[in-house]
Amino acid sequence: MSVNIAIDGPAGAGKSTIAKLVAKKKGYIYVDTGAMYRAMALYLHRQGVDPAGAESDDAAKAEEVKVKIVELCTKPDISIKYENGEQIVLLDGENVNGLIRSEEVSRMASVSSAVPEVRVRLVQLQQKLASESDVVMDGRDIGTVVLPNADVKVYLTASVEERARRRFKEQQEKGVECDLETIKKDIAERDHRDMTRKTSPLKQAEDATLVDSSDMTIEQVAEHILSLCK
Repeated sequence: MSVNIAIDGPAGAGKSTIAKLVAKKKGYIYVDTGAMYRAMALYLHRQGVDPAGAESDDAAKAEEVKVKIVELCTKPDISIKYENGEQIVLLDGENVNGLIRSEEVSRMASVSSAVPEVRVRLVQLQQKLASESDVVMDGRDIGTVVLPNADVKVYLTASVEERARRRFKEQQEKGVECDLETIKKDIAERDHRDMTRKTSPLKQAEDATLVDSSDMTIEQVAEHILSLCK
């Protein structure tokens, strides 16, 4: 039986950083759901789907592209594995790590990820991966929708002020000019959107452990989550 750890929470809570660290310490697979969406986009690109058509003012053309995406998205097999500590994204068995970060794939991913049927297919693939391997998965609805029977569920959060401070510091270190109050406002607005959206809104699963990382280090959060796995 595989072991599944689900980590949900709002933007800026540090989910991916913590999930990767927990996966490394446990020897589990960290499921990079974003990379899986990009692999799907690469497949659609190879099948000749034109993302510009989906954004066309011509409603008939836009609908034609959507229909094609819906038709094709059930066909590829997408998975993730680790080799020598490196994450390998597999598209029908092919290592596509070096192909999913191109501008063409990014543009396709922004279009295809908005199609509900694509999300349904990727959730199926994520659940398949979780049934076969020990995984750590993070997102907005992992514990409520993707892995409702996960062995460990965590709702990782932090105050808006702390999440804004972290983002502000990160941007400053990159040399990007930014305003703390603007970041704080953006985070609060995103929280509201995520929590009130119709499809799979962000919420804490009833059986999830709440972890507030506002006054915790990355290592402390990881150790706390690891303690829940015993």
